[in-house]
Amino acid sequence: MEAAYEGEPRAIAFGEQQEALVVRSWNAMRKDAADVALKFFLRVFEIQPSAARLFSFLRDSNVPLDKNPKLKSHAMSVFTMVCESATQLRKKGKVSVRETTSKKLAGTHLKAGVIDKHFEVVRSALLDTIKHAVPEMWCPEMSAAWGEAYDHLAAALKEEMRLLTSSS
Repeated sequence: MEAAYEGEPRAIAFGEQQEALVVRSWNAMRKDAADVALKFFLRVFEIQPSAARLFSFLRDSNVPLDKNPKLKSHAMSVFTMVCESATQLRKKGKVSVRETTSKKLAGTHLKAGVIDKHFEVVRSALLDTIKHAVPEMWCPEMSAAWGEAYDHLAAALKEEMRLLTSSS
């Protein structure tokens, strides 16, 4: 593998078996993606209740989290983005999120005060959610594949956040 140039991400080694595990489980979750996505965010708030304050649309809302239409919509878009980018890792050799989306996400996360600890909470919630969504498929190899895929996405987002703070 060639060395990456400064600022250029290295190609990601995501194996065929890892890809197959991620794709197979994502395909199984797709039919219930809205429900699974909401469970994902509810799990984040269960692990870290204060995380709800990071979302501007939840701060002044009296709507229960599981009934909040803005949370449902947000959960679906985030969960889909995480899953779709995970399924693209092997083919593209990198996290595949449009540059404008990546920069916007980084800015939003910075403004909200997201820190490294929050990424760990989201990772844990994601793996828990997938484990409960596809229990018949779940195995240590699937956990590792989803964990690695999420780690690459989180690293790409953290790098965008770093670039935004260093350019200001």
